[in-house]
Amino acid sequence: MDPNVAKLRELCLKRGATGIKGIRRQFKIMDDDRSKTLSYDEFRKGIHDFGLAVTDEESKNIFAAFDADGTGSIGFEEFLAKLRPPMSKSRVDLIHKAFKKADKTGDGVINAKDLKGIYNVRCHPKYQNGEWTEKQCFEEFLKSFEPDEARRDGQVTLDEFMDYYSGVSNSIDEDAYFDLMMRNAWKI
Repeated sequence: MDPNVAKLRELCLKRGATGIKGIRRQFKIMDDDRSKTLSYDEFRKGIHDFGLAVTDEESKNIFAAFDADGTGSIGFEEFLAKLRPPMSKSRVDLIHKAFKKADKTGDGVINAKDLKGIYNVRCHPKYQNGEWTEKQCFEEFLKSFEPDEARRDGQVTLDEFMDYYSGVSNSIDEDAYFDLMMRNAWKI
């Protein structure tokens, strides 16, 4: 991790940014135009106001580290993902257990075939009204783990699974709640 990103995390924590609510408050303070995104100028001004003394070049590098999707602005999820500490070992272990359970064939990917008997489509509205088959429901479910349409192949790797649940983890403060959610979702 960039030491300046770590320093910004530390400064936000010192300002009371514990948990999602605190980090959201810091984000809103920086979002001068209330666009729910941070432009480079808002970000640069915000980190300066927080007391992070960096050069223009360093602030551009920090901004680029936060701007994960390369849009030229930082959304709250990107901000949260960089400022939240890494997932705990217990969360990572749960994600691995869920993947292993879902990968019934043991080939290192989860596909529609693997989901049969694990993911129940009977409650899916499009299955209930006959619009989709069971396989279509599985395929649609798998798309949530592969957000990049250009690279979507219906084969969810452990990295893709981990990325998805890392995003979920960013929005859950309590380890106990994350644990319960994963155990209930994947019956582990």
